[in-house]
Amino acid sequence: MVTAHAGDADAGAVGRASVDLLGVLAYGELSAFDRLAEDARTAPTLSGRAALSVMAAAEIGHFRLLEAHLSGLGVPIEHAMAPFVAPLDFYHASTAPRSWLESLVKAYVGDGLAADFYREVAGWLPGSTGELVQRVLADTGHSAFAEREVRAACAASRQVRDRLALWGRRLLGEAVTQAQRIVAERDELADFIVSGAADLTGIAALLRRLQSNHGKRMVKLGLS
Repeated sequence: MVTAHAGDADAGAVGRASVDLLGVLAYGELSAFDRLAEDARTAPTLSGRAALSVMAAAEIGHFRLLEAHLSGLGVPIEHAMAPFVAPLDFYHASTAPRSWLESLVKAYVGDGLAADFYREVAGWLPGSTGELVQRVLADTGHSAFAEREVRAACAASRQVRDRLALWGRRLLGEAVTQAQRIVAERDELADFIVSGAADLTGIAALLRRLQSNHGKRMVKLGLS
């Protein structure tokens, strides 16, 4: 239940769909922190360990921002996240990386795909809620670090490149399938997305943009 607070411009306008979006984003940030902290321990170099540790710290910082914002709306963050724990845990379990390089590709491609979607819908959210989403999606350093590491590995081995290219394509399919399941189970969230995209044609265009951006990321990693 969203509770309005005096002086909060968004409280009266925020709806269940907005809380759902903040909730799934918050659990995504918390999950990213867990994954990056774990991946840091398997890094083959100290520089890699340090880089992922810094990224993990940034993710938990984003989580705290979302927690504070939801608290201002009268929504405990654990309540907002609860509907998305099982589906997101299932996605991560089904796409568990088997190597350091697969971890980097998942962070870069998988998290990038989710960020693209959230950026699209941020403009449909009221006031400071949309601004917060944009702030949370700021690059934490994945891009340059992952591109450098993965491209070097691909240049050194055609077999590694081919394996990671298949991995990247699988991540796209798994992410889209899981997103469709989440939206299908949240009626107000589905209505929000349809109305924001204007119609089903708009949703089709949105999916094409997401796929296009995925392709560009694959090129930057040397996996095209």
